[in-house]
Amino acid sequence: MASNLKLKSIDIGNRASAGSIVYDSLRKAIIDGELEDGTPLRQDDIACQFNTSRIPVREALSKLEQEGLVTNRRYRGAVVAGISHREASEIFDFRILMESEVIAASVPKMTSASLSKARAYCDEFRRTDDSKSWSKLNRKFHYSLYRDSGLKYHLDMIDNALDRTERYVDTQLSISHGVEKAHREHLAILEACENGNAELAARLTREHISSVRDELLEHLGGGR
Repeated sequence: MASNLKLKSIDIGNRASAGSIVYDSLRKAIIDGELEDGTPLRQDDIACQFNTSRIPVREALSKLEQEGLVTNRRYRGAVVAGISHREASEIFDFRILMESEVIAASVPKMTSASLSKARAYCDEFRRTDDSKSWSKLNRKFHYSLYRDSGLKYHLDMIDNALDRTERYVDTQLSISHGVEKAHREHLAILEACENGNAELAARLTREHISSVRDELLEHLGGGR
């Protein structure tokens, strides 16, 4: 049976890494928004598409469920997990706390290479007309300012939070016409980092993420 899932098929047969390959492919498709909220993830269809058994597919779906990207519904099985207003609010509140702390820790250690990467991503974010690239460039910009913190556990937690919300950011930016505003806020954060002002960088990061949160929550329905 042919599958309608928008996945890049790879003939992985019975390789030992089959579960990882299925996981990576599904995860990317969900985060990129290629698989919409509520899309059924039938094990037989996925196994057929990747020319493997159901075992690695089951393992991949289980891992994605632990990360909040997949949920199991009664009578429907595994589907792409959506995000509720409450969940989005909680995730962004977490990001506000975590990312402001991380950037404050990163500024005193920040290298010129990291600052150069951040500026390049900032400029590309402003220039691109590809709305599907906004969230990815936004993520790369922020992460380039966080990596020098050395707080690996914090960064892993931030990555997971971004995985849950990244596919909604492009839509939010399109609807709110928020690219220009986000670019201005990015520039302010970057300049604070370039000037070595960790306190200001942390405050601007909190304000930036708070603004994105409020606009996304409005898009999802209802205010704070």
